[in-house]
Amino acid sequence: MVEQKVAYHLSAEELRQVQMIELEILLEIDRICKKFGIKYCIIAGTLLGAVRHGGFIPWDDDVDIALLRPEYEKFRLACETELDTERFYFQDHRNTPGYRWGYGKVRRKDTKFVRLNQEHMPYEQGVFIDVFPLDNVPDGKIVRTIRNFQCFLYRKAFWSAVGCFAEKNKFKRFVYHLLYKIPEQKLYAHFDNFVKKCNHNQTKWVRILTFPTPNKEYGYLRRWYENLASFSFEGQSFPGIRDYDEYLSFKFGDYMQLPPKDRRKVHLVSEVMLLGNCFLKNNISEDKKLRSKV
Repeated sequence: MVEQKVAYHLSAEELRQVQMIELEILLEIDRICKKFGIKYCIIAGTLLGAVRHGGFIPWDDDVDIALLRPEYEKFRLACETELDTERFYFQDHRNTPGYRWGYGKVRRKDTKFVRLNQEHMPYEQGVFIDVFPLDNVPDGKIVRTIRNFQCFLYRKAFWSAVGCFAEKNKFKRFVYHLLYKIPEQKLYAHFDNFVKKCNHNQTKWVRILTFPTPNKEYGYLRRWYENLASFSFEGQSFPGIRDYDEYLSFKFGDYMQLPPKDRRKVHLVSEVMLLGNCFLKNNISEDKKLRSKV
């Protein structure tokens, strides 16, 4: 039985430090991509932050980038020789035992940023940037809907390592227990074959296979990730989707309108260590004070 943890809420100063560490990671990714001619772009809330705020959305605690599958594979290989391993490390299911996501992460060494209910995961969990590969999905809506169901199954199988004890609904938790019994290597091998199948033919639509899409289209237009422009983000320049208005409207609707405070999404964490300053939420009692170690 895994011990249930309590969420730790970042202070404004801690959140800003997380953002600056993520900016450091993004600059390293950008350096590698420029050196090897790899095409990537900032997406989702990161692109929205660049457009609406000129940097991070004030309450946002992550950075997202995307690469079409061939570019992702180039980046993954480049990290093996070029990534500054004094400061960073790259993870995906092919190099990190126990890793349960269908995309990669570049993390900062000497940090911790442990998502709530993922404390038991058997790998390092430093501050990170998600590196999303984009794979082909069918152009036909009916076939793309079927593909979406396949993606849903893989996503739940990966997530089962967390859901089998964190899910509150008893029936869903039981299903996650069953999914978690799938041998990890078989799941990885099956997923890798699924990725190859998806990329036999190039299509107009792509998606992150193990990440939900925002609406019933179950994909994104490939051309958004092919036609890029430079965007200012925290005083630096990074590539993003040239037709940002079409993309952000598709994903967020009226994206220039700030959401109400109760809908400003933050990721729950239970342990944070930011380059020497460790903030640990004491999970034994809500009445005990936050411990800080240097």
